[in-house]
Amino acid sequence: MADNGAPQVEEDPAAAFLAQQESEIAVIENDNDGFGTLEEADAPEPATNYDPFGEEPAALNGDMYQETNGPTDSYAAIAQVDHQRQEPESLRKWREEQKARLEALDSASKAAEEEWRAKAKKELDDWHVHQSEQMEKNKANNRASEEAFLAETDGDSPGTEWEKVARLCDFNPKTNKQAKDVSRMRSVLISLKQTPLVR
Repeated sequence: MADNGAPQVEEDPAAAFLAQQESEIAVIENDNDGFGTLEEADAPEPATNYDPFGEEPAALNGDMYQETNGPTDSYAAIAQVDHQRQEPESLRKWREEQKARLEALDSASKAAEEEWRAKAKKELDDWHVHQSEQMEKNKANNRASEEAFLAETDGDSPGTEWEKVARLCDFNPKTNKQAKDVSRMRSVLISLKQTPLVR
């Protein structure tokens, strides 16, 4: 669109931005009082020829520069600052003592754990031996009492039924104080023993 008849040329926003940035950088370099010359001296020179291996140099900001993989001066400065900021000798010594102390505690705890495991295994084996012995004793006692019970029940002589019942029942009232009250049942059995039923 033209106001006076001539076509208006549109201004490129990217070109305007780059021009503004270059002017600001020039102002900053002038304010550094000589620091800009140091940076310019350390800047890599543009490549004039190609790499003999056939690789083309990289283009950076429109200029041709060769790529370098080594550390630049800024990395060396950072490494130097890190070297200066190393921990003091006392902290390093404390850290080493702490590490040695923790290793000693770890080894002591592992030894104690092994000792406890051995003790627990021995106690468990003793318990299994005791349990097997107790089971064998119980089996022998149960067999003996079963044989005695069967020997008593095999004798079928008439008139001895109440003696068998009396052997199975406990007529002493003092022995079972915490049991249920069976005094009525006891009295019924005693009365039946004294005066049996007539058939």
